[in-house]
Amino acid sequence: MTIRSGEQLPGTTCRSDIAGTCLDPLAGLRAPGDPDCDVYLTGSVFLDIIFTGLDSAPVRGTESWARGMGSSPGGVANMATALARLGLRTSLAAAFGDDHYGEYCWDALEQGEGIDLGLSRTVPGWHSPVTVSMAYEGERTMVTHGHEAPPSESAPDCPPPARAAVASLTPGARAEWIAQAARKGTRIFADVGWDESGRWDPDDLADLEHCEAFLPNAAEAMRYTRTDCPRAAARALTDRVPLAVVTLGAEGAYAVDGATGESAEVPALRVEALDPTGAGDVFVAGFVTGTLAGWPLADRLAFAGLTAALSVQEFGGSLSAPGWSEIAAWWQQVRATPGQDPAAVRRYDFLERLLPAPARPGPLRRAVPTIGFGRSV
Repeated sequence: MTIRSGEQLPGTTCRSDIAGTCLDPLAGLRAPGDPDCDVYLTGSVFLDIIFTGLDSAPVRGTESWARGMGSSPGGVANMATALARLGLRTSLAAAFGDDHYGEYCWDALEQGEGIDLGLSRTVPGWHSPVTVSMAYEGERTMVTHGHEAPPSESAPDCPPPARAAVASLTPGARAEWIAQAARKGTRIFADVGWDESGRWDPDDLADLEHCEAFLPNAAEAMRYTRTDCPRAAARALTDRVPLAVVTLGAEGAYAVDGATGESAEVPALRVEALDPTGAGDVFVAGFVTGTLAGWPLADRLAFAGLTAALSVQEFGGSLSAPGWSEIAAWWQQVRATPGQDPAAVRRYDFLERLLPAPARPGPLRRAVPTIGFGRSV
């Protein structure tokens, strides 16, 4: 989908006089007795070090200079940050190292993003996992080092009440917390990583029986369903999960609601990608937000795609996740840019009723893109 967003310098965020807008997308749905937590997450937190502005892949035996660099919490922190910046009350259960990296990640998430870390723990003597990511030619290459956290520091046996939870499924393994959360009425949204075994057996995803929605990419969906079309794969997946959402990369996303038979497809926004790290997490966060808010399926897909498109124009996974101020600035700029495709712009008309007037002065507090600097309010 072609929407011109005006000129923007690489590595900067387009802001307007509504910067700092804070919005609760569930404000009209909250009632006494609701869970304190909107979304529960558990997983591994990494320190991500990202290099951008590389003209090409590093060559053995040479030194490459990057024009940009940043550090931020990564891993499950990408998803947690994306959800929190969209106004959802987010709880994260994770292990943190007791090194400076772990302290930085904890502070960035709790103080910088307002994520509840009451279920997280610092592990004495355990160093933080680290990922170095190099972004070039619209893609990324990553090198990671780390060790598993001690079993005693894993997720709580019984997760807290929450409206929703996002689970990353592991082929061939069950996570007991998923079933426990589902029995409490928590709505489970699942994604999955690449099946290194090469089996691609849908029976290996046993926890799908507890999930409301499954959000694989096209390659994963087609392999699990033995189909040669991502849309056919989405329809086939509804035999195992009520709602199947398949991301199609540059083509957008396609979803099928198995309960109602409704389907929706929304093309992707065409943007210049600086760093795709964390874009999938941001997409899921946008879709979860729209689902909990009760939006129509097509609006949820469009919103998820928009948030992902905004994220790839910045560097870093959690650092790049957009909040409502970035979304509002994009919408304001799109409407002010002449020569737009009216049909493409109408696809995002639903934003008009969501975006509020300025709610607070100044930008939200965010993690700084390096270790050691202070953070201003």
